[in-house]
Amino acid sequence: MVRKHIYFGGRVQGVGFRYQSAYYARRLGLTGWVRNLSDGRVEMEVQGRESLISQLILELKHTSYIRIESVTCTDIPLQETEQTFSTRFTY
Repeated sequence: MVRKHIYFGGRVQGVGFRYQSAYYARRLGLTGWVRNLSDGRVEMEVQGRESLISQLILELKHTSYIRIESVTCTDIPLQETEQTFSTRFTY
C-alpha cells in the first residue's frame, strides 16, 4: 500500500475530472480525495496498491474531455483509517 499526493494540470476543471476520479477510484478499491484548486489544477490524495493508482491515472488520461498535461506526484504517509474516496470543494 502507498499513498500519493498528486497535482494534475491541463484541461482538468469543468470536464468532470473530480467525479470521474471518484468513480474510477471507488471501482478500483482506492481511498482518498480530489478537489479543484483556484489556479486551475486538480489536487488528489489517493491510497492503495501502486499498480491500481497507475491504472486510475491511465483511465483519467483516456477519458473524454479531460486533457492531462502535467502530473506531479509525491509519496506521503498512509492514512490507516481512511475508508472511501471523496470529492472536496475547491480550495
